[in-house]
Amino acid sequence: MKFMKLGSKPDAFQAEGNSVRYVSSELATDVIVSVGDMKFYLHKFPLLSKSNRLQNLILKANEENSDEIRLEDFPSGPKAFEICAKFCYGMTVTLNAYNVVAARCAAEYLEMTEDVDRGNLIFKIEVFLNSSVFRSWKDSIIVLQTTKSLLPWSEDLKVVGRCIDSIASKTSVDPSNITWSYTYNRKLLVTDIIVENGMKYQERVEYVPKDWWVEDICELDIDLYKRVMIAVRSKGRMDGNVIGEALKTYVMRWLPDSIESFASKVHNRRNKSLVETIICLLPSDKGVGCSCSFLLKLLKFAILVGADDALRDELIKRIGMKLDEASVNDLLIPARSPQVTKYDVELVQTLLNRFMVHEKRSWDLDVADNNEKIAGDFVLGHGSLLRVGKVIDGYLVEIAHDPNFIVLSFILLSQSVPETARPIHDGLYRAIDIYLKEHPNLMKTERKKICGMIDVKKLTMDASMHAAQNERLPLRVVVQVLYFEQVRTAARAQGLGNHRREDSNSLTNTEEDWEKTLPDEGKLIRKHMSQLKVTVGNVPKQGKLTKIGSKTRESGVQMLRSKSRRIFDKLWLVGKGHGIAENRSSETSGSSPSPTSMFPGETKSSGSSSRHRRHSIS
Repeated sequence: MKFMKLGSKPDAFQAEGNSVRYVSSELATDVIVSVGDMKFYLHKFPLLSKSNRLQNLILKANEENSDEIRLEDFPSGPKAFEICAKFCYGMTVTLNAYNVVAARCAAEYLEMTEDVDRGNLIFKIEVFLNSSVFRSWKDSIIVLQTTKSLLPWSEDLKVVGRCIDSIASKTSVDPSNITWSYTYNRKLLVTDIIVENGMKYQERVEYVPKDWWVEDICELDIDLYKRVMIAVRSKGRMDGNVIGEALKTYVMRWLPDSIESFASKVHNRRNKSLVETIICLLPSDKGVGCSCSFLLKLLKFAILVGADDALRDELIKRIGMKLDEASVNDLLIPARSPQVTKYDVELVQTLLNRFMVHEKRSWDLDVADNNEKIAGDFVLGHGSLLRVGKVIDGYLVEIAHDPNFIVLSFILLSQSVPETARPIHDGLYRAIDIYLKEHPNLMKTERKKICGMIDVKKLTMDASMHAAQNERLPLRVVVQVLYFEQVRTAARAQGLGNHRREDSNSLTNTEEDWEKTLPDEGKLIRKHMSQLKVTVGNVPKQGKLTKIGSKTRESGVQMLRSKSRRIFDKLWLVGKGHGIAENRSSETSGSSPSPTSMFPGETKSSGSSSRHRRHSIS
């Protein structure tokens, strides 16, 4: 920290209690100067030689036969006046970043100018500010912090403006030319170096990052921080990503980590001002600068403090442009009254709609630039759509547990994602399955409508096996699943007869992917499918039970085909004119053999109604 010493005489000021200061001298004091609650017993001559204001006040006091002067509106307090008084006596005083502004305001009030005496206090303080303080990075920040308690004097003396300009100018300096100290607590780049003898060690690379300055200015109050950031942006040399990092660092410094503590009304006004200011300071280029995760966190705060609607809309627009970068947890924004759901589904619906509008506009511009239109390449050229589809499916899985989440909202949000952006329906199926489990009282039409969104052709093998045994699904959906799997299996057997090994690897990879998507359900699928395969394998053969214990992928497919044939047999019998009652009796009697049973001697008891054999493994 820079400092400046003035005067050479020893300090002769003494204290008497907490409210009296006097000069220890052989000469009796002849004037009393009151500053706030403090009384200074001083001599007239030293004061008259340096301060024009004190000259006038002492002259007025003499006319009134009084020896006391009261400085009612003194700007800097007793400590600053003491600095000025010591300077008048020629005593040693030390100026630094913490007291220089107070001394400057006090000297201005006392009119300690060059007109009164050459080399007066104002002149010396200005030299110190310009030659030392404003050239120092950290001193400029400290001085700027002290100006807030000295308004409007510090503003009128242009100390605030000069500090801000000094700080903004330094942030624009080429990082390679920075020699002053700064705070940077974030992780530095570490590289591995291999020396001649083959030993590897880690060497810390010393370099100055572009955002070296963001932590130091976080100590400023929001009003001063806003002015500094505006000045930094006005220089036109700062990258939008660095601006975004600075805003993020400031939010992390001043806003609480938890939403619950943020919602407290203790600091609600301050928090509201902070959030609205940060939104105003966001980089003008909406596509860069701040991550979607940070913007969504900012949106949560804006909703909690009741930020201005126009600012919230601006934030929603920015998020809508990069929704594909969001995670499911980012979208879990708590709902507020009068909403009854746990999370704000309507807000996510709005964000998704904005994203789709932005994507369509971007696609139209690309088509116009290329003078061609290939509708089928819409998703291929926009991977962001696929990412959003995956995020929304994950979001549906989370909110499906909410008992107050109505079917209409579920369907609307799901259908807002284009079909082309959802090449696999495993995530959607999982969300629907959870929703059916958490909402057992759905009407038949509602159950039908929500399940109708599943495209069975876009389910992986593991999802199809799960669906085939899911008793919560309508029978029509199960039939579609079984039928398509049978068709797919037949096509695979005919077209890829010489590539069974590759098919097995492919199906194994698909199964692994399904288990990653549905970790809990995937394990249960294996367990129940293994049990089913054992049951199907225990078929009577010449009076004995032959156990088929194969756990290969082909046995699972064979079981699925066998199950689908049994269901189709029942539908075929109904189609041939068998009555419903007869069909039901055949399902329960357990004596009528299946006409298309894959195993000789298999009875209806081992292949009972699929409706009764299906069970939930969700």
